[in-house]
Amino acid sequence: MPLIRVQLESDRTTARKVLELHQADKVHRPSREAALAQVWRRGRTPAGEPIFVGVSNGEPVRLLYDVEVYPETA
Repeated sequence: MPLIRVQLESDRTTARKVLELHQADKVHRPSREAALAQVWRRGRTPAGEPIFVGVSNGEPVRLLYDVEVYPETA
C-alpha cells in the first residue's frame, strides 16, 4: 500500500509532548486525527492508523506522520 507523508504545523511545546508520548508508546489523539483529516482532504482513503515519524527541526515545527492509503483504482 502506498504511504502519504503528512506534515502538521505545531509549536515546540506540543511537538515535545507528542514526541514524549510516542517514546512512551502512547498516542497524541488530536495530532493523529489531524493527520487523518489531512489525508481525507487530499482525496485519499486511509488504510490504517497514522504512524508518527518524528518532528521537523525547522520553524515552524512540524509533526511528521506517514499514513497508509488505498491505491487509486481506474
